[in-house]
Amino acid sequence: MKELSLNILDVAENSVKAGATLTQIIITEQDNLLTIEIVDDGCGMSEEVVRSVVDPFYTTRTTRKVGMGIPLLKLACEQTEGELSISSITQENDPVNHGTHVTATFHTDHIDFTPLGDVSASILTLIQGHPDTDFLFMHKKNGRVVKLDTRELREVLEDVPLNSYDVMEWIGEYLREQYEALS
Repeated sequence: MKELSLNILDVAENSVKAGATLTQIIITEQDNLLTIEIVDDGCGMSEEVVRSVVDPFYTTRTTRKVGMGIPLLKLACEQTEGELSISSITQENDPVNHGTHVTATFHTDHIDFTPLGDVSASILTLIQGHPDTDFLFMHKKNGRVVKLDTRELREVLEDVPLNSYDVMEWIGEYLREQYEALS
């Protein structure tokens, strides 16, 4: 993928498909290290599946025989001498504290570092496509934080859908303003 924001979108989509009610997307930039964490409360994966998802020829999809999202993210990490780790607990093993935690680290000063890209667009796409799922997004950089929590929005909006035009416009502007302050 040309931008890490697309990898974030792909992994978060997997979280939604796994039945997550809350998906947390946390980006931390410190010195020359970028860390992306995607944590969900979905159904989780068995140890065997966790080992298999890094294989591009493994997929749970029935529409095609390959799954490239996680393997491409792993490759992007390794190209910068970073790493990808995945931990998961199945709902069967723990009915309360189940889900998946993906952590990807990148060395941003490496020549093969893939640009982060338009993370705001990925967050907007997730909310637009899954208005009933909650997302907590945080991007930490230089002691500042860009943050959006759809649970807080729901409290204020009451019965207004998150994917309504006016709400999506407001979210986009809210993220833009925070990113301007982050620079």
